[in-house]
Amino acid sequence: MIPPLQILSPTVTPLTLSLRSLPTVLFLVITDVISLSAASILSVYLRLALNGQFQVQLYLNLWPLIGVTVLTFAVARLYPAVGLSPVEELRRLCISTTLLYLALGAFIFLLREGTTYSRGIFLMAWVFSLVLVWLARICVRKLFAKYPWWGYPVLVLGAGKTGELLIRTLKRQPGLGLKPVAVLDDDPQKQGEIEGVPVLGQLSLAPYAAREMNISHAIVAMPGVPREKLLSILERYGQTFPHLLMIPDLFGFASLWVSATDIGGILGLEIRQRLLLPGPQLMKTILDRLLTILFVLALLPLFLFIMALIRLDSRGPIFYGQKRLGQNAKLFTAWKFRSMVTNADDVLEKYLMHHPELREQWEQERKLKHDPRVTRVGRFLRRTSLDELPQLWNVLRGEMSLVGPRPIVDDEIRYYSDKFELYKRVPPGITGLWQVSGRSNVTYTERVNLDAYYVRNWSVWLDIYILLKTIWVVLIGDGAY
Repeated sequence: MIPPLQILSPTVTPLTLSLRSLPTVLFLVITDVISLSAASILSVYLRLALNGQFQVQLYLNLWPLIGVTVLTFAVARLYPAVGLSPVEELRRLCISTTLLYLALGAFIFLLREGTTYSRGIFLMAWVFSLVLVWLARICVRKLFAKYPWWGYPVLVLGAGKTGELLIRTLKRQPGLGLKPVAVLDDDPQKQGEIEGVPVLGQLSLAPYAAREMNISHAIVAMPGVPREKLLSILERYGQTFPHLLMIPDLFGFASLWVSATDIGGILGLEIRQRLLLPGPQLMKTILDRLLTILFVLALLPLFLFIMALIRLDSRGPIFYGQKRLGQNAKLFTAWKFRSMVTNADDVLEKYLMHHPELREQWEQERKLKHDPRVTRVGRFLRRTSLDELPQLWNVLRGEMSLVGPRPIVDDEIRYYSDKFELYKRVPPGITGLWQVSGRSNVTYTERVNLDAYYVRNWSVWLDIYILLKTIWVVLIGDGAY
C-alpha cells in the first residue's frame, strides 16, 4: 500500500493555475504570431512579384492587426486549447480568421480605402493564414507536447476499464495536453500502475494529490457506479478541482458535436444529428463536387503519366473495377488504377500455399505486407495512395464521397455486425479516418470502429480535417503497403 501523500505545498490558487498553462499559451501565441506574420509577408511579396504596383510599407504598417488576431483567437478559446479536439480547433481557427478578415475588409470599405489596398493581397493573406497557423500548431505539438510542461497534469478518478482506456488514449494523443500523472480508486485490488501511471490509493486522497502535485484537472472515469455515489463524488471533488470532467456511460455514441444544455434545472446533452440536417448534407455534396473538379483539372498530367507507367510495367488493363457497397448498401463499381498482376487470385493462392503461416493474417486483415500480386508500379501507387485517384469519377457520379467510410465488399459485412446500419447511412469515401489513423497498421476491428465514429460524428468540418490530414499522410507514406 502506497502511503498517503504529505501536504508540502500550499493550496492551489488561480495564480498557480495560470502559471501552469503559461508555457503552453506562450508557445502557441508565438507560433501564431510567426505564422500570421509569414502569411502577411508572403502575400505582399508574392503580389509584388506578380507585377504589383504599391508601397510595401503601406502593408507593413498594419502589423498591429496581428495582435488583434491573437486576441480574437483568445476570445475563441484557442489558448491554451488543452483537451480541444483537433477538428474543433480547426473549426474555431477557420471561423475566427475568416470573420476577422471580413471585418477588416468592411472597415477598409467604410474608410473608402478600398482602392488603396490590394484585394489580391488580402485574399492571399487570408488563405495563407488559415493554412500556416493550422500547420504550425500541428508542428509545435509534435515537437513539444511530449514534454511534461506542456498542458496540464490530470488526476484520473477510477482505475477500471474506463480509466485504463482513458489513460491509454491520453498517452497516445499527447497533443491534447492532458497528462495523466496519478490514479485513485477505492477498490483495494486496483493498485500498482496503469500504462505507467501510478495508482496511489483511495479517492479520499484527491485533495492531497491536488495540493502536492499542483493538479487542477481531474477526470471521473467511473461510468458504471451508482447515481448517488457518482453525484457524491462530483459534489465533493468539484470544490477541489477547478476543472472536473466526467465520462458518461455513453460509449460508442457521438462525441464531437455534443453540448450541454439546461432543461429547467436538469442537465441535458444535445446531440446534433447532422446526418439528418439538409444544410450540412448540401455543403458536403457541394464540397465533393467542387473539389473533385479542381482535383481532376490539376491532376490531369499526373493521370496520363500513371497510365503510361502501368502500360509499360505489366500486361493488362490500366483501370481495375470492383463491386463495392455504397450508401444504403447499393452495389457500385469502384475504380482504381490497376496495381496487381492480371492473374492475381492464382498468384495469391500459390503464395499462401507456400506460406501457410500468412493465411490467418490474410483471412483476418484481408491484407499482406508483402503482397505477391502487386506490380512494381502498383507498389508505388499503393504506398502513395495514387491508385485510388480514378475514384474521383465515382465521386462525380455521386457513388462515393471524398471523405467517408472505407468502401467494403459483401464478404466484409460480417465484420461490421450491428455497425453495418451506421455504415450504410453515408456514401463511402476515397479517404477517411482509417487512412489518416495509421492505414494498414490499424487492425480490422479498429477500422470498423473508426468508420462508426465517423458516421456518428459526421460534419463538414470533420471532412475538411480529414482531407487536410490526408495530404500529410500521403506525403510521408504513413502505414501504407
